[in-house]
Amino acid sequence: MNLSILTFGIAKDITGSAVLEWPFDKPLTVGELQVQLLERYPAFRSLASLRLAVNKSYATPDTPLHPGDEIALIPPVAGG
Repeated sequence: MNLSILTFGIAKDITGSAVLEWPFDKPLTVGELQVQLLERYPAFRSLASLRLAVNKSYATPDTPLHPGDEIALIPPVAGG
């Protein structure tokens, strides 16, 4: 199965794609996905923060992921 992960801002620059198709073959939590993302894209470690949203709500590390979930990488933002 695959998860579709939307990327924005610097997260899109780091991954080189607006949407990542992430394969998984066993149940996965947000925390486990974050670990895998850091392994594949070490540049994320240099960010002040990187949050994940699942179905348009910020998720905690223990949030389970399911096929069809809308997952988004939310990098740090600045405003003014």
